[in-house]
Amino acid sequence: MAGSTAAGGAQGGEAAAPPVVIKKYANRRLYNTEASSYVTLDDLAKMVRLGRDFVVYDAKTGDDITRSVLTQIIVEEESKGGQNLLPTAFLRQLIGYYGDNLQGLVPRYLEFAMASFARQQDQMRRTMEQTMGGFIPFQGGFTNLEEVGKQNMAMMERAMSLFAPFGRREDGAPNISSEVDSLRAEVETLRRELAHARAMRPKA
Repeated sequence: MAGSTAAGGAQGGEAAAPPVVIKKYANRRLYNTEASSYVTLDDLAKMVRLGRDFVVYDAKTGDDITRSVLTQIIVEEESKGGQNLLPTAFLRQLIGYYGDNLQGLVPRYLEFAMASFARQQDQMRRTMEQTMGGFIPFQGGFTNLEEVGKQNMAMMERAMSLFAPFGRREDGAPNISSEVDSLRAEVETLRRELAHARAMRPKA
């Protein structure tokens, strides 16, 4: 459900708050029953980023339409300039899997890949904080920070490529293991760069 993973991380193990119930009316307006106010798709997107879970019901039929509303949020976000996350090739490949005999495996794979990506980002964030905490990185010969940043971006781009793993080899098998190995190698390279940066830190 939307934001459930983020909520769990934000709560640090505490019991997550119950999902907010959103009702969608025939005029397409969305009503937040917790706040007793109408909300927009942008408001719901902010809730997701804050880790607040919600469910959306059709006010007339009572059907759970959370999935379709989340899809609308993605469409809205993708339409904003400079905020595209889904490559065109990935979208084509994803559409191609509807009705395919592997369709049932795709959601589970994407959930696994997304969770792995989030864990790696958290680990990198902690490493950067530990390495760079307590000193100004642009002094004392620490001139390769830009290069470290480039490697960081390269690693993230490689991780994002795992969300489009369905380009197949000639033998028809998904080429996944090589992508994972490449990502691990880039993570190790970044770790070495961070260790070097830490060694170059000016002594107090």
